[in-house]
Amino acid sequence: MRQFRDFNLKLLVIEQLMYGPKPLLPVYDLPARLAERGIADPASYALKNGLHAKVLPQSRAHFEALDIPAELLARVEELCFDAGADVFRHCAPAWDGEDDLFDVRSLDDLALLPNLREVTFVEDGVLAVPDAAEVFAARGIDTD
Repeated sequence: MRQFRDFNLKLLVIEQLMYGPKPLLPVYDLPARLAERGIADPASYALKNGLHAKVLPQSRAHFEALDIPAELLARVEELCFDAGADVFRHCAPAWDGEDDLFDVRSLDDLALLPNLREVTFVEDGVLAVPDAAEVFAARGIDTD
């Protein structure tokens, strides 16, 4: 990853830019890519290959290599720390949300998001940064 140090935070940014209401990046469609290889059910494929609690290698490679231009990063105004993000399904199709696979552990990459103004959380969120509230407050990011 050239820009992001925390892969999972990058995935949440990708969620906004690729799978959000107004996609600004070409959609990565794991089921379609696997179908090209004759794999009809991504979740079954992951389970059969012991990948149920891992990011599939092809998804990790795609998202790690994805260069997000600064002008698109500047358009991110909101992030949602939600274990139900669509991008996670394209990374780990059999993931059950019961472990820390997609936990964000660092907020250092917030500097890449100059216009981030709001973060939201859900009960099954994926934020594992102990001092997150202080970090958001120091950057003027609303957490309501």
